Amino acid sequence: MPPFSPEITDFWNASFAGDVRASADRFTVVVNPDLDEDSPAMVLHTAENGVIVALSPALGAALSSAAGQVLTEATLRQGLRDAGIVLNGADNLFYFTEADKAVLLRENSGAHVRALTAKDAAAFARFQGSASEEDLDAAYVELDHWLVYGAFDGDRLVCAASMYPLQERQIADLGVLTLVSDRGKGHARKVVRAISRAALEKGYQPQYRCQLDNHASVALAGAVGVTLFGQWEAPSEDG
Repeated sequence: MPPFSPEITDFWNASFAGDVRASADRFTVVVNPDLDEDSPAMVLHTAENGVIVALSPALGAALSSAAGQVLTEATLRQGLRDAGIVLNGADNLFYFTEADKAVLLRENSGAHVRALTAKDAAAFARFQGSASEEDLDAAYVELDHWLVYGAFDGDRLVCAASMYPLQERQIADLGVLTLVSDRGKGHARKVVRAISRAALEKGYQPQYRCQLDNHASVALAGAVGVTLFGQWEAPSEDG
């Protein structure tokens, strides 16, 4: 695996630490005491370790008893469905490697890309009004988030990204949205790199996350310069 920051690897190692209940053929199941009924299961797939599943103690006991045999990925996923636990479709997890962060920190984004503040509320409202509800929901870019950056064409905001830190972690998740009429011009790449640099300067690791079938977002990840860490699944809110 490429050299990622210790904050990133330590976070995911801790999330999938615990008592090993099954381990074979690049498939591992652990019971993590930090998981509870609100988030009783998670799945992480990396090229290095294969598939790792973390279960809450209660769910781990229930699935082990129900299976009556060594857990496999197929029987475990069926057990989750039987328990009424629906996992979201997997998200790609991208981060900057240590080498790519060094390059990013030396960059200058240009005058048309900058941090947004409450003074940009009118421009941000016009930006939101020009985007579809579907795009706004998918991107989850908000002016009151921890960090917000945007790209302007004259006085018109055409692309915006925002970040919020994960609870008690030095990792910040980001969303980005470019207006349909202004896509394909490199705005998103510049905005994501600018907000990521600002996060790094504050001591946070940027996290770029998208669904596996969001091909436009996967392509943007390549343009931004982040590297795939793995795929992550967590319970759906509807489940």
